[in-house]
Amino acid sequence: MTEPETQKIGFLAIPQFSMLSFVAALEPMRAANRLSEQPLYEWHIFSQDNQPVAASNGLPISPDRSFDETSDIDLMIVVAGIGTTLIRDKKLFEWLRQLSRRGVALGATSTASLLLARARLLSNQRCTIHWENKESFEEEFPELNMTGELYEIDGNIMTCSGGLASLDMMCHKIALEHGADLAMGCAEQFIHPQIRPANEKQRMELQFRHNTNHPRLLKVIQLMQNHTEEILNLTEIGEKVGLSTRQMERLFRAQLRTTPNAFYMDLRLERAKHLLLQSTMSITQIATACGFNSTSYFTRCYTKGFGLTPREQRQKRVKD
Repeated sequence: MTEPETQKIGFLAIPQFSMLSFVAALEPMRAANRLSEQPLYEWHIFSQDNQPVAASNGLPISPDRSFDETSDIDLMIVVAGIGTTLIRDKKLFEWLRQLSRRGVALGATSTASLLLARARLLSNQRCTIHWENKESFEEEFPELNMTGELYEIDGNIMTCSGGLASLDMMCHKIALEHGADLAMGCAEQFIHPQIRPANEKQRMELQFRHNTNHPRLLKVIQLMQNHTEEILNLTEIGEKVGLSTRQMERLFRAQLRTTPNAFYMDLRLERAKHLLLQSTMSITQIATACGFNSTSYFTRCYTKGFGLTPREQRQKRVKD
């Protein structure tokens, strides 16, 4: 039997990349080589300036190839994390386009999908991104097919939402190329007994996130999450779930140790914080998107909630 040709994978490390999503993408290939007793995959690390790159946890990795040593690369995966929204590097985008023109497949973990989009490489492709960045991505690229799935493999493009979704995506890739048995063996090496399908939810279910199983309370929370721009009052929410305002207030105090109004405000402010950190929307646009009827009221609420103004929050993002 002819041995399969070794596939050569590049990882482009972007400063402050997610170490977990990077390692979760790399390790299944190591396991596939070990279990198959064949060199199915070979990997190389790249950085934009050919210097070590620090992950978001502070740990550095060093490139083993220079930026122009890509002639034999089959797939280049961009690994990113926090701070990606600030990157508008024309040289990087042109480098990615050159790889694509040569037929090199492209991948992205976590927020790196944003860089592929800015390089104009995601037209007519399904793609995904970390849940924190989905809304701001759609704001910047409303024409793209952002699915919000755990991962997407569409033609010559593969993207994933980050974290352990990288492991699922790479195991799925191994299954496509070398069979399901090897892919499951790789997953089991990492005590990952099931390779999750792409359409599983990125976020934890509400009952686990808020530590409650009360069905009507969960319906209230879902309604609040779905109406952070066009705000519902408590009477409207109560009518939809069959609770009086008084019953709702007692339920929130007993289950969540807060009030419905305070919980709703926290949801809106958390959404505002995500948009401030992950989008290019103006502060006025963010205020409107989070249900505040004036920028001054939004600023007062945000300052009370986080101890700094929206403008200071955005400036802190740039400094960090």
